Amino acid sequence: NSFVARTNTCGELRSAHVGQKVTLYGWVQYQRQGLFLVLRDFQGLTQVIIPQDEAHSHVKELLSNAPLESVVRVTGTVSPRPLGQENPKMPTGHIEVKAETAEILNSCKKLPFEIKDFIKKSEALRMQYRYLDLRSSRLQSNLRLRSRLVMRMREYLCNLHGFVDVETPTLFKRTPGGAKEFLVPSREAGKFYSLPQSPQQFKQLLMVGGLDRYFQVARCYRDEGSRPDRQPEFTQIDIEMSFVDQAGIQRLIEGLLQHSWPEERGSIVTPFPSMTYEQALAEYGTDKPDTRFGMKIVDISDVLRGSNIHFVQNALSYPQGSIRAICIPQGVRYLTNKDLESLKESAKSQFNQEIMEIICRPDGSLKSLLTKFLGEKEKSELIQALNMQEDDVVLLAAGEHKQVCSALGALRLLSADLLEVAGLALRDPTAFHFLWVVDFPLFLPKAENPTELESAHHPFTAPHPSDASLLYSDPTKVRSQHYDLVLNGNEVGGGSIRIHNAQQQRFVLEKVLKEDSEVLSHLIEALELGAPPHGGIALGLDRLISLIVDAPSIRDVIAFPKSFRGRDLMGNAPDYVTPEELEPYHIQVSWPLEEKEAKKN
Repeated sequence: NSFVARTNTCGELRSAHVGQKVTLYGWVQYQRQGLFLVLRDFQGLTQVIIPQDEAHSHVKELLSNAPLESVVRVTGTVSPRPLGQENPKMPTGHIEVKAETAEILNSCKKLPFEIKDFIKKSEALRMQYRYLDLRSSRLQSNLRLRSRLVMRMREYLCNLHGFVDVETPTLFKRTPGGAKEFLVPSREAGKFYSLPQSPQQFKQLLMVGGLDRYFQVARCYRDEGSRPDRQPEFTQIDIEMSFVDQAGIQRLIEGLLQHSWPEERGSIVTPFPSMTYEQALAEYGTDKPDTRFGMKIVDISDVLRGSNIHFVQNALSYPQGSIRAICIPQGVRYLTNKDLESLKESAKSQFNQEIMEIICRPDGSLKSLLTKFLGEKEKSELIQALNMQEDDVVLLAAGEHKQVCSALGALRLLSADLLEVAGLALRDPTAFHFLWVVDFPLFLPKAENPTELESAHHPFTAPHPSDASLLYSDPTKVRSQHYDLVLNGNEVGGGSIRIHNAQQQRFVLEKVLKEDSEVLSHLIEALELGAPPHGGIALGLDRLISLIVDAPSIRDVIAFPKSFRGRDLMGNAPDYVTPEELEPYHIQVSWPLEEKEAKKN
C-alpha cells in the first residue's frame, strides 16, 4: 500500500484488523438491496456494509445507486461479521467494513458482459473488451504467476549464474529458411526490414563478442497466418552460452525451471529423462511425446512376418516397411463403434493410412478380419506382444515406418481424449512430465520437393560429432546437436550447439541447403574472427505458463493477445493507411477487384 492513498487492499483484512479505520479502493462487484456491497481489487474481495442511519444518508444513496464495476473509495471501520454470517470460502469472510464515507471515482455504464469467471462469453467479445476481461480472477492470477516466474528466472540466470541481460534489435533483415517473417518497409525504395523470428543471429554474435553468457526475455515474430493456438508475436526466454556442450545446457535449464517453478504446483524432479528422436517416433509417433500415459506403439512386424496376409507382406517388402499397433485399454467398454470409425477415418484423411482393429473378447479370443489368417501361435504372440487384456481394442497399421508411426501417434492422443470424455482417467492434469528429445536429423527432405533438403530446425545447428564426416558424403544421415524440451506432449523449448566454424557454416548454406550465403555474410565473417564454441536454447514462455496454469489457450496467459486470425479485435489492427502515409516508403497497394468495389461503397 506504499505510494497510494489506500490503507489496505480488498484481500488482506482479517479478524486481527477489527476496530481499525481503513480506506479501500476498488470496483463494485455486487450490491444487494442497498444493504451491502462487495468491493473488489487485484488482491481479493471485501464486504462493505452500507449505513442505514439518517446521518449517513448521502453515503447510502451513493453506494446503493453505484452501478456494478464502478470505481469507488470507501472509508470505514473493520467489524466482525455477525455470528452465523461468516463466509469461510472468502479469505476476508470473517470481517466486514462499515462504511462511513464514500466517493464514486468513476461510474460504469452498462457492461458488454459480467466480470465473473463462470459467465460464458465468446472469445471474440472477450478480446474486443480485453481490458474488462483482464479484471477476471483467472487472468489476474495467470499474469501475476507469469510475472513471478520470470522474476525468479532473472534471479537464477543473472544473480546466481552470471548471465547478462541484453536487448537485441527488433528491426533486422530476412533470415533464410525457417518461418515466414513480417516485413517492415524502409524509406529506401525496395528495401525492407524483417522482424526477427528469434534473436538467433544476435545471440551468436554476442558470443563472438565475448559476453560468455547471454539472456533475454525476447519478443519474437512469425507470420504464420491462421494457425490454431499460435500468436504472430510471442515471448521466449532466450539463452546462449560459450564453451558449453549439450549436457551443460540441459543441466542449466533443469536448474532454472526447478528454481522458478511455482510452489503451489508442487515440485519437479531433475534430471529430466531423455529420449532420442528415433525412439520418440517409434514409440509415440511424434517428436513431442506425452509420457503421462502408456499406450505406446508396438512393433509387431516379426509376429506377422510369417502370415499369409497380403497387405502385411506387401508392407514388409519395402525397405522401411513396418507393422505396428497400439492397444487401447478397455476400448470395448469406453469407445462406441462411431468412435472407432472416426479414429480410422482420421488416420485415412490425415495420413492416408488404413487401420485394422482387433478386439479382445471376454474369453480371451480375438475378433478381427485378420484372425482367420492367423494361427494359434501368432494369435498368442500378438496378445503377448501388445499385453492385451479383456475388452482391449488394438489399432493396427502397415506401411512405411514414419507414416505408420505418425498415424498411430495421432490415434493414441485421439483415443486418450475419447477415453477421458467417456470417464476413464488416463492423464493426471496436475502431473508435469518433462522430457528431453535429442539426436534429431540435421536435415529433412522438403515437403514440396523431396529431392532437396531443408534444416530440420535452423541452418546454424551443428552436426553430431559422430556424424560430422557424413555431412560431406551423405547429409541425409547426419544427426544434429539439437535438443527439444517437451512437457506433457507440448514442445516448450528447443536449442542446439551451433556451428562455430565459418567453412562448415558456408558449406551447409551453399552446398546442402542451396541458400545464398551472402545474406549471412556478416555472421560467416564473425565466425572467421575468433568465434568460441557456443550453444543455447529458447523456452516458449507463453506455452510454458499456459501448461503450468492449465489454461485452454495461450491467449489466456497473454495480456493483449491476437485472435486466431492474427487480429487485434480491441484496437482493430492491422488497419488501412492512406496513400499519403505510404508514399515515403515507395509502396502502392494493389487492391483485389472485390475490395476496390467495397471501398467505393
